[in-house]
Amino acid sequence: MATSTPAKTPADKSKRSHSHHHHPRDASSSSSSVARFEAYNRLQAAAVAFGEKLPIPEIVALGGQSDGKSSLLEALLGFRFNVREVEMGTRRPLILQMVHDPSALEPRCRFQEEDSEEYASPVVSASTIADIIKSRTEALLKTTKTSVSPKPIVMRVEFAHCPNLTIIDTPGFVLKAKKGEPENTPDEILSMVKSLASPPHRILLFLQQSSVEWCSSLWLDSIREIDPTFRRTIIVVSKFDNRLKEFSDRWEVDRYLSASGYLGENTRPFFVALPKERNAVSNDEFRRQISQVDAEVLRHLHDGIKGGYDEEKFKPYIGFCSLREYLETELQKRYKEAAPATLALLEQRCSEVNIELARMDSKIQATSDVSHLRKSAMMHAAYICNHVGVLIDGAADPSPEQWGKTTEEERSESGLGSWPGVTTDIKPANAVLRLYGGAAFERVMHEFRCAAYSIECPPVSREKVANILLAHAGRGGGRGVTEAAAEIARTAARSWLAPLLDTACDRLAFVLGNLFDIALERNRCSESEYGKNSGNWDGYVGFHAALRHAYNRFIKDLAKQCKQLVRHHLDSVTSPYSQVCYENDFQGVFGSSTSSYHKYNQASYASFCLELSDGGQVTRDETMNDQENIPPENNAKQTTPGKVKEAREALQENLLTVPETPSPDQPGDVVYSRVKTELGNCIDVGPRKRIARMTGNRNNEQLAKVHNGGSLLFGNGDNGSKTGSSYSEICSSAAQHFAQIREVLVDRNVTSTLNSGFLTPCRDRLVVALGLDLFAVNDEKFMDMFIASDAIDVLQKQRQSLQKRQKILQSCLNEFKNVARAL
Repeated sequence: MATSTPAKTPADKSKRSHSHHHHPRDASSSSSSVARFEAYNRLQAAAVAFGEKLPIPEIVALGGQSDGKSSLLEALLGFRFNVREVEMGTRRPLILQMVHDPSALEPRCRFQEEDSEEYASPVVSASTIADIIKSRTEALLKTTKTSVSPKPIVMRVEFAHCPNLTIIDTPGFVLKAKKGEPENTPDEILSMVKSLASPPHRILLFLQQSSVEWCSSLWLDSIREIDPTFRRTIIVVSKFDNRLKEFSDRWEVDRYLSASGYLGENTRPFFVALPKERNAVSNDEFRRQISQVDAEVLRHLHDGIKGGYDEEKFKPYIGFCSLREYLETELQKRYKEAAPATLALLEQRCSEVNIELARMDSKIQATSDVSHLRKSAMMHAAYICNHVGVLIDGAADPSPEQWGKTTEEERSESGLGSWPGVTTDIKPANAVLRLYGGAAFERVMHEFRCAAYSIECPPVSREKVANILLAHAGRGGGRGVTEAAAEIARTAARSWLAPLLDTACDRLAFVLGNLFDIALERNRCSESEYGKNSGNWDGYVGFHAALRHAYNRFIKDLAKQCKQLVRHHLDSVTSPYSQVCYENDFQGVFGSSTSSYHKYNQASYASFCLELSDGGQVTRDETMNDQENIPPENNAKQTTPGKVKEAREALQENLLTVPETPSPDQPGDVVYSRVKTELGNCIDVGPRKRIARMTGNRNNEQLAKVHNGGSLLFGNGDNGSKTGSSYSEICSSAAQHFAQIREVLVDRNVTSTLNSGFLTPCRDRLVVALGLDLFAVNDEKFMDMFIASDAIDVLQKQRQSLQKRQKILQSCLNEFKNVARAL
């Protein structure tokens, strides 16, 4: 006897608690349920078409590929359309919208068009449904080049013998990929199904065939990961008639039906059996077979089991008809509970779409209003420049943890790596903190100083020293050793400090270049926080690209100018006419040369660096250890006892070695001239200013060697320790001169030059430079940044899409308002 699906939709289940006794309902209750169902169906179609994320109550069918999910869907629909073949072939979710329509004596099936809320014409033959689903799946997977896709296919079925029910059918779990599919297909399916089932507004309908024991279920653990307590999971044991044959006593069947120990006390699974015959039968015969199987299962439990079974406890959960009624009732209950929240969300989305539409209208209007667009663009550029200045002066928003960079990240992302010529690992203070703007700029400056002070004057071969010394000796004069050492120091400074200066400029330019994106984010945040309506500029890709290009070019030009300035300083302090190498020569006689060397070798930086990262003291110690040539701070104040006295005695001794008569090897006036130059000659260094130059024992000894006919060079082996000490003396003096050059360059010149060369223009000239670059052009060139070819057509299409979305959402909103009034 055929059993038709009732037109009524249960709405009150409070007295039932999973029981399925029918309750009389008046016509208004039934009509409100239908209206609510239709409203949700239309909203679901709109959500799928426009990609809206709406928390619509939905049932998601899950299970293995052979667990009877396809047969259950056909039973719910009330007719067969070879869904089993679909399940074996499809790799996309299928949303089945079942609409109970008493006038539809034959099923009317329509597919929603891809990327549209419109439905196609009804499918004439039910047997072609499977082909349409397969072809759509294959077309999408070919486009996306994937094995599965979460984009659903929507099919609406209107039929007199189906309930008001919507189910999302998912691809069945598989253990192994089919032939021709990628090996990771099972994992892809599992991942996609978990994603579909995870939203809390979805009800999970999990099927497992009765032959599988709970303790050995392959997929039950996966469901537990999604819904640990089964609070929103309906468990269905399929092919129940296969298991019935194993029961003979009441206690056996009751224990199995309770599923105690595996699903928890509050979880009651449904037990369903469906017709096994797959022969072509009419729809009426198919529904009659469903009812017949239900009756046979209940009869076997009542009559075929000794003592029967606990009917009061388990009968509401046995049979397909009980499950169908429960699903319809549960979905209607969820619809009713979610209606107020859905109404509020729809009002919010309608408001947002209206705002988007208004922005789109203003954007289209702006394409014809050049003056307004110029003004708005100028204001936007000015805001960005202002935010860059604030970031340089010091700001902590947006979040430095997200937008800042550590020292290592700056080195890596800038592509500059470590400092050239520096072998030690430079670790500036706060290296592990994520900084940007002015803080990151100062950290790079500190890192540059550390790198510069970690470089010592490189060793020089005897051949090089001899070539330099001979050249100076040949010119006459008695400052051969001093000049040779100074020339060695100048050459080393030019070779080793020049790459450091270029790297410092590039690193600082990288830090300032990063501020553009941070300034954009800061501008977005301030607009949303203070409600400023400067227009939505995110859509103007061409203008933003031009603005970014102008900013990057400005920073690049600053870096080029700064490189020229610091190179000029380097050329100045390493010039033969520079007095840097001679400023403290008097300390070689009257003071400690070692103390002077330490003074210029220590990192006496102009700025005081605070260590703010975790373990700050340890980091500072490590930094000092890495820079071996930086002595403790009090070294600069230490002097070696007796040095002044020794220097004076050496000076007197040198004076006594000068003969009163000329040597046969050397004219007396030359000797006198050299001694005078070494010990007392005053050299003009500027108007009204003369500085007495006096050297230590080393130059007087050299003079004595020349005067007495000794060898000026130290490359031969005849002079023993004297030649070695002369070479060491020149190298030591060169190291002192190198330290003097470095100190003057790094602390007196470069620091202030880089600060004024980079930061001052960013504060004072950036907005003018960008304005000239972007806006000092004619209207046609200006509009090229905003209107690309066919851009108007694109904007118009976007506007039409927004209007369609607005119309659909507004219609859904009005419908839900009517539904809410009926609650």
